[in-house]
Amino acid sequence: MIDLETSLGGLTLPNPVLTAAGCGGTGRELGRFFDVGRLGALVTPSITPQPRAGRPAPRLTETPSGVLNAAGLQGPGIETFLRHDLPWLAEREARVVVSIAGGSVGEYAEVARRLGDAPGVAAVEINLSCPNVEDRGSMFAAHPSAAGRLVRAVRVSTPRRLPVVAKLSADVTDIVGVAMACADAGADGLSMINTLHGMAIDTTTLRPRLAGITGELSGPAIRPVAVRCVYQVHAALPEVPIVGIGGIRTGLDVLEFVLAGASAVAVGTATLHDPSACVRILRELEGALKERGIDRLADLVGLAHKPAGSLHRRIDPNVGLAVAGDTAGAGSTEPIEQETTQ
Repeated sequence: MIDLETSLGGLTLPNPVLTAAGCGGTGRELGRFFDVGRLGALVTPSITPQPRAGRPAPRLTETPSGVLNAAGLQGPGIETFLRHDLPWLAEREARVVVSIAGGSVGEYAEVARRLGDAPGVAAVEINLSCPNVEDRGSMFAAHPSAAGRLVRAVRVSTPRRLPVVAKLSADVTDIVGVAMACADAGADGLSMINTLHGMAIDTTTLRPRLAGITGELSGPAIRPVAVRCVYQVHAALPEVPIVGIGGIRTGLDVLEFVLAGASAVAVGTATLHDPSACVRILRELEGALKERGIDRLADLVGLAHKPAGSLHRRIDPNVGLAVAGDTAGAGSTEPIEQETTQ
């Protein structure tokens, strides 16, 4: 048996695979293909105080190794979510992480308060990539002070039993500084990265491909950026759990994020063409650990930060086994010994 259990700010999850906000719907969409209760957790689309129609079409276009979207946080609002979507997820015993969004600190706090007494909510994820209408539309995630102020307000408005996770953007000068501000303000965990701002132009029509001109890039193209961000933030805040997000398609992609410092991951764009991607990736992760003789996922969190010379066993990338002996690789192969990452 491979122990895939992980924790996220006091929330224990049976495995590290989550959906990414906005890509798995509110559960019904993916529930046609597998039991959503099998996931580590289902992360909802960002829920706002009031219904939002979103941006005009076309709002989605493919790019090399990725997708640009300009949906504009379309959604029915908190009232419909509580009445229609959350009960469905609770019936299926899904662990639900509710992503929240708004145009002001007060709107975020309002949604957080409404979720506090709702049955079935396991955690709250703050989408920091929304424009702050009180600060000339500047994105909350762009400034440590603004991010910290928002996280503090949501933490105060949310029962202590519910972990609060701040979702960070890589479209900033210093993501570590923003992460530290969020942790200081009371965030129990961090998720990263959100989509990257981008644009595509149709060379036939000579016009932007999206009605909204610019959009948000997701998919494999952003994975190296996401891994870098996870690595940097884990190095600065090793005790803060991280959800790694960005272009995850396989179990080995999950392993890469875990080695960088993620305790869990969220799968997004891959579900658009493979609705069963989450459960497939979970199987692949378990197989990858078994091939490497690793029986506990938690032992690998942040392992890439550990000096190679301090290991008595190392993983041979060619055969997927642990090699006994010194760090030069001499010796016979045998299953890897468990090692702490702290």
